[in-house]
Amino acid sequence: MVFLKTKEEIAKMKKAGIVLSRIIEILCSRIKAGIKLSEIDMWAEVLINNAGARPAFKNYRGYPSNICTSVNEVIVHGIPDERKLENGDILSLDIGMEIDGFFVDTATTFGIGKINPKLQHLIDITREALYLGINQAKKDNHLFDISNVIQGHAEKNGFSVVRDFVGHGIGRELHEDPEIPNYGQAGCGPILQEGMVLAIEPMINLGKPEVEILDDGWTAVTKDRLPSAHFEHTIAVTSDGPKILTS
Repeated sequence: MVFLKTKEEIAKMKKAGIVLSRIIEILCSRIKAGIKLSEIDMWAEVLINNAGARPAFKNYRGYPSNICTSVNEVIVHGIPDERKLENGDILSLDIGMEIDGFFVDTATTFGIGKINPKLQHLIDITREALYLGINQAKKDNHLFDISNVIQGHAEKNGFSVVRDFVGHGIGRELHEDPEIPNYGQAGCGPILQEGMVLAIEPMINLGKPEVEILDDGWTAVTKDRLPSAHFEHTIAVTSDGPKILTS
């Protein structure tokens, strides 16, 4: 069931989204080679708590950490551990939080030091795919219009789209209906309505789309162990077009 949000509720989520965007900006400014993933998780916890918010991921279905840190071939749900980042790595940060009864969720991928140009291209295309998808999140469009444009942009650039994980509705719960795959046929799926709030999140692989889950039950990696990138924004469908809440 899709829960439509009022303008007042969207305004609350926008306030939360601004806070979250500042938190991820601070984290990104601190991250460099030699930093442990566990340190990033600790910083995030402090920043979220100081904002009067609650980490959305901690203890969600048993997830052990405050944020997800996914390096290189890790697609999503990487658990922050004692691994130190190295020059040439790419890191995806996925952060969600709850404040004033509403959840917001965002993710970004960036390079550590100097990275391979192929990896920078992967990052750039994944970011572009996110914004192309957001541009389709218009009242009276179909849900899969978002999916189709993400898939098309990835594949025409020689990359593949992850099919095992999807975007989602968001609001009073971290994950709400509808699910938003990053592939699909334009003109299909539910009609987008004013008041829908969606977490759109393309996950795009350098190689093939197949996924494996590691023994920790969370960490999702590419089966061919080639790198992956992930971007996400929480957006609202409004009468004036899509509105990004986490920026």
